[in-house]
Amino acid sequence: MDKPTSRRIWLCVKYYLWLCEAKGQSPDTIRGKKAGLKKFARWCIAQRIYSADKIDLDLMDDYMAYLNCYRKALDGNPLCLAQKRNLLTFVKTFIEKLYMKELLSTNALQHIELPSKGRALPKALFSEIEIEKILSQSLLFGVLGLRDRAILETFYATGIRRTELMNLDIDDVDLTAHLLRVNRGKGNKDRIVPISKRACEWITLYLGKIRINMASLSTGSALFLANNGRRYSANKLSEMVARYVKLAGHKRAGACHLFRHATATIMLDNGAELRHVQEMLGHANISTTQIYTHVSRSVLTSTYQRSHPSALSKSSFYL
Repeated sequence: MDKPTSRRIWLCVKYYLWLCEAKGQSPDTIRGKKAGLKKFARWCIAQRIYSADKIDLDLMDDYMAYLNCYRKALDGNPLCLAQKRNLLTFVKTFIEKLYMKELLSTNALQHIELPSKGRALPKALFSEIEIEKILSQSLLFGVLGLRDRAILETFYATGIRRTELMNLDIDDVDLTAHLLRVNRGKGNKDRIVPISKRACEWITLYLGKIRINMASLSTGSALFLANNGRRYSANKLSEMVARYVKLAGHKRAGACHLFRHATATIMLDNGAELRHVQEMLGHANISTTQIYTHVSRSVLTSTYQRSHPSALSKSSFYL
């Protein structure tokens, strides 16, 4: 794609997104940037700002004020700190790239002050018993349910991301050594993680009895196949997992990521070291993994019961 000859905001956005794609950024990343920049571009039009060279710190102050007052259409709730920071970061990196490509003479947002990330804890956390109940729902759906069980077991045993599971090929799972190769993880990083014997047994059943009957000329080497015989799409995976969560009777919303949260918190509860959980989840920064230490309460609770005077003292309250 050629450089735009105009500084019209949306024309520059399309060029920027093409650059992101050319760099090999994931479809999910590009989709998020596109949605965020579209929101900003529409706001700019309402402010009668049409050119990228008109985007400066004063304009971004107005945009921050708009985001602070914004309420989501679905539930009327405000944007959380992370959402506001992401929306502003999308614009910041967009302007920075235009400057690097000499479409702008200055990087007007170089010194923008972004709001603090805060520390949002994972929601919809499920216990081991609740996870097992979700897994068992798949057995109600015959052959396709067995395929779904293999997928759910893989999510739970490895804590991999949705897109990472979609990209798995048959050769990526070593059913003898109980290892799984994760290709093109976040940041295009590969890693090898352990996978449980139980999950391997479900995958073996799926490969021997189910996948062979679902495969077609367009299947390729994909490990898990959707009903059409091709790789799963992200939305179809989320819909499938969410259906089993609902069937298990849980009122909390949850989909593919709930198994990732469960993997991290349960491993930490059972004494796993933080750096091992970091390797398992493929986090580039251990601070991301540390979020789960604030959810994993068993070790803290045990220490509290042994050390805090209030917990050690006998109750003096009598009815």
